Amino acid sequence: MATQAKRRRVAGLAGSEDPAPVARFLSWCRRVGLELSPKVAVSRQGTVAGYGMVARESVQPGELLFAVPRAALLSQHTCSISGLLERERGALQSQSGWVPLLLALLHELQAPASPWSPYFALWPELGRLEHPMFCPTVRSLELYRQLVALVMAYSFQEPLEEEDDEKEPNSPLMVPAADVLNHLANHNANLEYSPNCLRMVATQPIPKGHEIFNTYGQMANWQLIHMYGFTEPYPDNTDDTADIQMVTVREAALQGTKVEAERLLLYERWDFLCKLEMVGEEGAFVIGREEVLTEEELAMTLKVLCMPAEEFREFKDQDGWGDDKREEDSLTITNIPKLKASWRQLLRDSVLLTLQTYATDLKTEQDLLSSKEVYATLSWREQQALQVRYGQKMILHQLLELTN
Repeated sequence: MATQAKRRRVAGLAGSEDPAPVARFLSWCRRVGLELSPKVAVSRQGTVAGYGMVARESVQPGELLFAVPRAALLSQHTCSISGLLERERGALQSQSGWVPLLLALLHELQAPASPWSPYFALWPELGRLEHPMFCPTVRSLELYRQLVALVMAYSFQEPLEEEDDEKEPNSPLMVPAADVLNHLANHNANLEYSPNCLRMVATQPIPKGHEIFNTYGQMANWQLIHMYGFTEPYPDNTDDTADIQMVTVREAALQGTKVEAERLLLYERWDFLCKLEMVGEEGAFVIGREEVLTEEELAMTLKVLCMPAEEFREFKDQDGWGDDKREEDSLTITNIPKLKASWRQLLRDSVLLTLQTYATDLKTEQDLLSSKEVYATLSWREQQALQVRYGQKMILHQLLELTN
């Protein structure tokens, strides 16, 4: 849950915020059987953004922070219009699966006797959305954009069991208490699912006064800013990534061609990679700080674009099958310096071309970040954009070092 830019952690649990929303929420928790550990507190103080959860006492790994009974979850199956949503299930299908939950949420927001009303008290954004569901004077694209943003930011999707991997993803649901927690890549708590309840359990030691963090998933800074409105300053986001556009690798390879025959052969290689579904005109190779997330695609691309012409003809005739991946061809970050020289050079040239697409260089970003006075003059949007660019450039420069 992050509805504003993250700010520096401030010490202390007691604060001057209005206690009524928290008191109403905690009273509701007791009423619905939502078990909150006495070692944790819901508060605005000591958190990085909005409401959060802070340790009253030191917490050890494995300790239960809270348990949410399934009856307290808000979903298309538990809301008061669940029967209607089930009858209209076919008409409400969408790629995201959010439509039924959006309608359930909007209905409960405007229902005077909704059992979730005290739960909504912790969401100041929802106060602007309390109106009749189909009132023509307030129905607008902006209204639904706000609702979608809320569901994106607050909802959870229960993972499928291994044997159910072929099924459609589970419908999203709202999980009271769990959506209070803010996000960190290096989170110290994790949500566990069981038949009767959902349990938030500590995964690291949490000292007294420190905030409790869940994870929104393995998300790069560009994804965090897009979906939740904040970034994690470098080097905190260990899940950050940088993209190298697939066509940029093709462009880098074309730089090494000298005659038309070589250019035609390179395009033939590229078309073959497209046939194997390893590359595409709109695709990107994704590089993390500790791994290549598109390792198979990038390894195959470097291999095909760099192999001798005669070897490529044979490889193409076999449609790429029967290829034995050798350990020295592995594209783990630590193994990149051991790659063939031609692979490293093509990867390096691709990184250099990617860096040219940025308006500023790494040193300019470092100078901005190292000067608190200059950084403070940037708007919030400029600061977040800077964090996104800087994290990406650091990954790309790491690749330059590895391919040197």
